[in-house]
Amino acid sequence: MSPQKHRIADYLRPKTLTMLLLGFSSGLPFYLVGNTFGYWLRDEHTSLTAIGFLSWVGIAYSLKFLWAPLIDRVDLPLFKRLGHRRGWMMFSQIVVGLALIAMGGTGTKAGLGRLGAFALIVAFSAATQDIVIDAWRIESADDGEEQGLLASAYQFSYRLALLTTDSLILIVAATVGWRLSYGIYGAAMAVGMIATWLAKEPDRADATTGEEKRQAQLWTFRGFFDAVVGPFITFFRAHGWLALVMLAAISLYRIPDFMMGPMANPYYHDLGLTKQTVGAVRGSIGLIATFCGIAAGGYCSLKLGYMRALIIGGILQAAATASFAALAFAGLSIRLFAIIMAGDNFSFAFAGVALIAYMSSLTSLGYTATQYALLSSTYAWLGKILKGFSGATVESLSHTHGLIHGYGIFFIACGLTGVPAILLFAALGYWHKRKQLAPAAA
Repeated sequence: MSPQKHRIADYLRPKTLTMLLLGFSSGLPFYLVGNTFGYWLRDEHTSLTAIGFLSWVGIAYSLKFLWAPLIDRVDLPLFKRLGHRRGWMMFSQIVVGLALIAMGGTGTKAGLGRLGAFALIVAFSAATQDIVIDAWRIESADDGEEQGLLASAYQFSYRLALLTTDSLILIVAATVGWRLSYGIYGAAMAVGMIATWLAKEPDRADATTGEEKRQAQLWTFRGFFDAVVGPFITFFRAHGWLALVMLAAISLYRIPDFMMGPMANPYYHDLGLTKQTVGAVRGSIGLIATFCGIAAGGYCSLKLGYMRALIIGGILQAAATASFAALAFAGLSIRLFAIIMAGDNFSFAFAGVALIAYMSSLTSLGYTATQYALLSSTYAWLGKILKGFSGATVESLSHTHGLIHGYGIFFIACGLTGVPAILLFAALGYWHKRKQLAPAAA
C-alpha cells in the first residue's frame, strides 16, 4: 500500500473522525468570547476600550495549567462511567453550551457585567475542554506519524469552527440577531458531546504513569508533588536551560494574532463593511485559504522540520497582520479585503499547525494534560494580557491620526511584534542542529 493511500485510509479511521468532531467542539467557543464577542459589542455601540478590556475573559485559556494537574489525576464522580478523559470532556462541554445560551438570553441590555460573567464561565469551561481534548489527542496516538495526523485533523476542524463563529455567525446574526445566534451556537456544542460519547478512552497514559502513581491521592504530599510539580521537573530535566528559550519563543509566537484579534471586527464595522459581506468573504475565500494553510503547515512540519516550519509561519503571520493596514491607507475595496483575508487565514492556519505539532512533540506521556497545558498556556498568556489594551491603543491613536488611520498604525505595530519569536526559533534551530552534529563530530 502506498503512503498516500495509507494516509487517506487513516483519515477515515474512527479515531481520526472523532478527532475532527472534538476539534470542532474545541474551536466553537473561542471566538464567541473573543473576536466575535467584540463584533456584537461594537454593534451595540460599546467603546473600543471596553471591548479590549472585556477580551481579558480569554485569559482563562492562559491559566489552564493551574488546574490541569487536577484534571490529570481526579475523576468526576457523576461522569466516571465515561472514563477519566471522556468524563471531563462531557462535563466541560455541557457547561460551555449552557453558558453560551445564557449569554444569548442575557444580552447587552442587562449590563456588561452580567454578560461578561457568563463569557468568563464559557472561557474557563472551554479551557478545561481544551486541556482534556489535547490530552486525549496525544495519548490516543500510536506513534509520531499518527500524532501528526491527529494534530492536522484537530487543526482542520478547529479552524472550521473558528470560521463558523467568525463568518457564518455574522450572516445568522444579521438575520435573527446576536442573542438568538449565541443560543444556536450553544446548542451546537452537542457536536462535541456526541463525539465524546463515541470516543474511546485512551489507556496509554495509565500504562506509562504506572498504577502506583495513579493511586497516589492528590491531597497527600506525594500525590500533590507528582501531579503538580512532577510534570514541570520532567520537562525542564528533558530540555535543560533551552526549556526557558522554548517557553519564551512559544509565548511570543502568536502575539500578532492575539493583539489584533479584539480590534479586527470593530475595524470592519467602522470601515463600513456589512456583516453579510464579512461573513461571505470569510466563509468562501477565507475557508479555502484556511484549508490550504493547514495542509501547507502540516507538509512543511513533516518535510522541513518543526523549526523551519515555525519560522516560515512566523514570517507569514507577521506580514498578514500588518497587511490589514492597507485597508486604512489605500481605501476600502472588497477585492483588497478578500486578498487580505485569504492571506490572514492561510498564514495563521499554517502557523497554528506548526506550533501545535511542535508543542505536542515536547510532552511526556503520563503528564500529557499538565505539560501541554503549560505549553499552550505559555503561547497564549502574554498575548491575552496585551490584547486587553488594544482598544485603548486604537482610541489613543485616533486622537492624533483619526480612527481609521489609527487602526492602520495599530495593525502595523502588531505585525512587528512577531519578529522576536522568529529570531528565537531561528536560534533554537541553530542550537538543535549543533547538538545533533556534536555526537557525529565526536
